[in-house]
Amino acid sequence: MPTNPTRVELHPLTLADQDEFCSLVRASVELHTPWMQLPSTAEAFRTWMHRFDDGTNRGFLIRVKETGEAAGTVNINSIIRGRYQGASLGYAAFAPSAGHGYMAEGVAATMAHAFGELRLHRLEASIQPANKASLALVKRLGFTYEGVSPAYLYIDGAWRDHERWAVTAPSPWTPDASLPAV
Repeated sequence: MPTNPTRVELHPLTLADQDEFCSLVRASVELHTPWMQLPSTAEAFRTWMHRFDDGTNRGFLIRVKETGEAAGTVNINSIIRGRYQGASLGYAAFAPSAGHGYMAEGVAATMAHAFGELRLHRLEASIQPANKASLALVKRLGFTYEGVSPAYLYIDGAWRDHERWAVTAPSPWTPDASLPAV
């Protein structure tokens, strides 16, 4: 896992990002279909943003430091504490800047944030088997293949199989206070 991404930085996703986000999603439809669906209208974006209200999901824009351009988005989803201390990752490049390695740096920065500040122990990524770019990304970042979940997520009008990939925090790791002592 790259430890010092230098070309990008994470910015918490806010309602103020609505117009830029939706515009980039519309410009990226061919890149995202059939892998994922993101909100492309103001109303859909505002509704989607409620998923971040309770703290169990965190959303970020991956911005290129040099230009401020949003290269992609990444979410830490379904954060579970207690004995699990894990979450799932969702991410998508935006077409105007895809193919420049920004997503690898952005997801690596998200991993560092998740294992450091959030003190998570495990991150999972579920990826459709034909999504070669996403599979290459998680392999490059040190995720391990764990198996297939048939009909796992409903995307683009169908229940889609997904491969499960996961990575755990590097040692030494400082646990969150919610981890039971025994």
